[in-house]
Amino acid sequence: AILCFIAYSIQATTSEDPNDDNLYLGIVLAAVVIVTGIFSYYQESKSSKIMESFKNMVPQFATVIREGEKLTLRAEELVLGDVVEVKFGDRIPADIRIIESRGFKVDNSSLTGESEPQSRSPEFTNENPLETKNLAFFSTNAVEGTAKGVVICCGDQTVMGRIAGLASGLDTGETPIAKEIHHFIHLITGVAVFLGVTFFIIAFILGYHWLDAVIFLIGIIVANVPEGLLATVTVCLTLTAKRMASKNCLVKNLEAVETLGSTSTICSDKTGTLTQNRMTVAHMWFDNQIIEADTTEDQSGLQYDRTSPGFKALAKIATLCNRAEFKPGQENEPILKREVNGDASEAALLKCMELALGDVMGIRKRNKKVCEIPFNSTNKYQVSIHESDNPDDPRHLLVMKGAPERILDRCSTIFIGGKEKVLDEEMKEAFNNAYLELGGLGERVLGFCDYTLPSDKFPIGFKFNSDDPNFPVDGLRFVGLMSMIDPPRAAVPDAV
Repeated sequence: AILCFIAYSIQATTSEDPNDDNLYLGIVLAAVVIVTGIFSYYQESKSSKIMESFKNMVPQFATVIREGEKLTLRAEELVLGDVVEVKFGDRIPADIRIIESRGFKVDNSSLTGESEPQSRSPEFTNENPLETKNLAFFSTNAVEGTAKGVVICCGDQTVMGRIAGLASGLDTGETPIAKEIHHFIHLITGVAVFLGVTFFIIAFILGYHWLDAVIFLIGIIVANVPEGLLATVTVCLTLTAKRMASKNCLVKNLEAVETLGSTSTICSDKTGTLTQNRMTVAHMWFDNQIIEADTTEDQSGLQYDRTSPGFKALAKIATLCNRAEFKPGQENEPILKREVNGDASEAALLKCMELALGDVMGIRKRNKKVCEIPFNSTNKYQVSIHESDNPDDPRHLLVMKGAPERILDRCSTIFIGGKEKVLDEEMKEAFNNAYLELGGLGERVLGFCDYTLPSDKFPIGFKFNSDDPNFPVDGLRFVGLMSMIDPPRAAVPDAV
C-alpha cells in the first residue's frame, strides 16, 4: 500500500493528469490490512476476555486472624506471617506452615500426583517440603478436618507459583504457519525486488525517463506481492476457530488453529482424561501363572481356583492393605456399580475381592488394623499391620502393596504352590516376564507381599510406630501381582 501511494505521488508531481489506479490500489490494500487486523484483534480479545472471566468466576477468600481479629480477605491480599484458618472443602490460599490441626488432610494430587489425601499436622517429618506433614500448599484442597497455619509464601513465591513461572517463562517460538508465511514472504520479496530492479535497469537502458522507470519498478514489486494472502489466512483461521467454538473448544490465539492441525504427537494425561477413572482388575499373577479375573456380577465368567493357597494369600493382602470402602446404603446395587470412597485402584481391588470373597468389611473387622504407613511418592508402597483372626495363630500379619519392582526389592522369599521358596534368579525372571506381559497390555500393575511377625518380638498389644517404623519392611514374602485396566471414555476414539 505504501509503495502504491509513493508511485501515485511521483505520478501526481510529474503529470498534470495522473492515473488514479495506484491511489485506488493503495487505499484498497490499506483497508484490507486494517480490516483483517481489527478482525484478528476482535477474535483474540474475545477469547482472552472469556479466559479472564473464568478466573473471576469464583474469587478465592481466606479466613485470616490479624491483630486478634478474624477477617475474611481475598487470597491475593494475604501477606507473610498471616495466620489463616482452613477447613474441609476450602482451597489452600497460600503456602502455609501448620501450627494447629484436627484430623486435617489435603489433596496434593495437583502437585505430586498422589491421589490419596495426605494428613497434615504441626510435626516436621521430612527434609523434602513436598513430603513433610507440616506444610500445605497453595491451590491444593482441604478434604478433611480443620487447621490453622502461618503464611510462609504468597503469589509467585509459592510452589505452584514457581511451577507456573517456569512454564510461562518458556520460549514458545514461532508457530509453524508463522514460519511458513515468513519464509514465503522472504522468497516473494526477493523475487519481486530482483524483477523490479532488473526491469528498472532495462527501462533505463531503453531510454525511458528515470521517473517512469521508478514507477515501473514499484509496479513490478506490487504486482508480485500476494496482497490477498493476509486476508485469506485470517479469514480461514477465524472460520476454523468459530467451528471449534461450536464444539466447546476455545481458541485463544488464531495461529494455534493451524499449529493443532500440524501436530504429529499429543502428550496427554491418561487417567481420568482419556479414561473413565474406574479401574477394574483384569489379571492376577500367583503360583507362577497369569489368571484372568472374573468381574461378572453373577460370577459366570472365566473361573479360577479360589481355594488355592496362592490366591487366598493374595486376596487377604488385597483386602486388608486397602483403605477403600463402599459408600453406605448401596446394598441392593450390583457390586461393580457401587460408589466407593477411596482411590480408583483401591476401589478396583475392593470390588474384585467383594466379588471373589464377599463381606470384605467383615474380614477387615476380624483382622483389626493396628498400624499403617500410607502410600507416598517417595516409598511407592503402602503397609499395614493387622491382628490375626486365626485363634490357632495369633501373630500379627504385615501386608504391603505398591510398585512391583519396589515390592520385589523388599522380599527375600516367594509363595508358590502353597510353599515358601527362596527368591532366586529363576523366580525373579518369572516375575519380570509376568510384569512385562501385563504392562504390555496397557494395565496398571501392583505387587503384593506379606510377612508374619514373630510373637516373641511383636506380642499382642505391641505399640507399632508408623513414623519411625519399629517393624521389618525388608525380608518379606512375595505373593503375587494384580493388574488393572481403566476403560477409555466413550468419546475418546472419535476425539483421537
